[in-house]
Parts: sequence; C-alpha cells; structure tokens
Amino acid sequence: MKDCVEDRAVELGEYIVKNQATVRAAARVFGISKSTVHMDVAKRLEKISPGLYNEVREVLDVNKAQRHIRGGLATREKYKANTDA
Repeated sequence: MKDCVEDRAVELGEYIVKNQATVRAAARVFGISKSTVHMDVAKRLEKISPGLYNEVREVLDVNKAQRHIRGGLATREKYKANTDA
C-alpha cells in the first residue's frame, strides 16, 4: 500500500506541474479529496522526490497568490448570472 501512496504523490506532482493545476483541480481529476492531494504533494513528495516537490511548490505558490483574484471573478459571475435571470 505504501508504494501506491508514493506513486500517487509523484503522479499528482507531475500533473500539477504539467498543467499548472490547483489542488482542487488535481483532486477532481484523481477522484480524491483536496486534503489528500495537499498531504501528498506538501508532505510526502518532499521526501520522495525533492526536485519535483520544489517544482510543485512553485506552482502552488503562484496559485495561492492568485487565489483571491479567482474567487472574486467567480463571485462576480455568480451574481451576474443571478441578475440576468
């Protein structure tokens, strides 16, 4: 089972780097929780593959910096859709 978790952590890391994906998007694609994705790429991956971990960390840092912008756009679209109806 441990190998399976380690393999998943590496797959998640590669997916996030390749697609510049958010934790939420990766969770959706892999069918697992956001908490599991975060644990895999933030804790486990650092021990398994430090190079990949650093690449993932860069992507996640950019996503975190842009989080407030995406949230504001989503809220704007939500209210725009409600007023158009």
